[in-house]
Amino acid sequence: MSKLYIVPTPIGNLEDMTFRAINVLKEVDLILAEDTRTSKFLLNHFEIDTPLKSYHMHNEHKIVGAMVEQISISINGYALVSDAGTPAISDPGFLLVRECIANEIEVETLPGATAFVPALVNSGFPCDKFHFEGFLPQKKGRQKRWGELAEYDETLVLYESPYRIVKLLNEVKELVGENTQVSVSRELSKKFEETLRGTPDELLEKFAAKEPKGEFVVIVRKQI
Repeated sequence: MSKLYIVPTPIGNLEDMTFRAINVLKEVDLILAEDTRTSKFLLNHFEIDTPLKSYHMHNEHKIVGAMVEQISISINGYALVSDAGTPAISDPGFLLVRECIANEIEVETLPGATAFVPALVNSGFPCDKFHFEGFLPQKKGRQKRWGELAEYDETLVLYESPYRIVKLLNEVKELVGENTQVSVSRELSKKFEETLRGTPDELLEKFAAKEPKGEFVVIVRKQI
């Protein structure tokens, strides 16, 4: 029986790639990639010449059926990778995994990199219990979702772009509380990795002085 491998890739530092992930990517028949250009750079670095095919949020609904059929008759299975981190965690992958399971195709997920784990631990906030939200809706439903999240006692984990990080911090201040403690991490595992901690106002002051850059993992802890 064939198999789908879910293969995490480094979120920045290529040295975080595991030996097992490299071996799987070398052995499978095809690699489904969120962005073939990004993945090609990674494959070239590790001298992996397995063929690539695009599989991303804009085509997954259309091609998932065909991919499941192809995986079912493949010899060495297929692998799924995202641009960085673990597929299906705020990235494409869930639909393919679900359909493979429904069609009795074995799914094997390798352990590996994901951005929120180091950011959560590095925040210094309690992480025995936490709620992973990922990206909030950009417009419709955002305010309503914040109203629900404001009631949570657990540490909150969110992803945000540099273009909306200021908006998000203002939302935390207004909807969760001005004394809420926040930790924001960016460029994790890269040369300019940075974690800033403080209240929303303290962080907004820092971003007013220095334009935010890079994708952010935002950890929010209410004062309870």
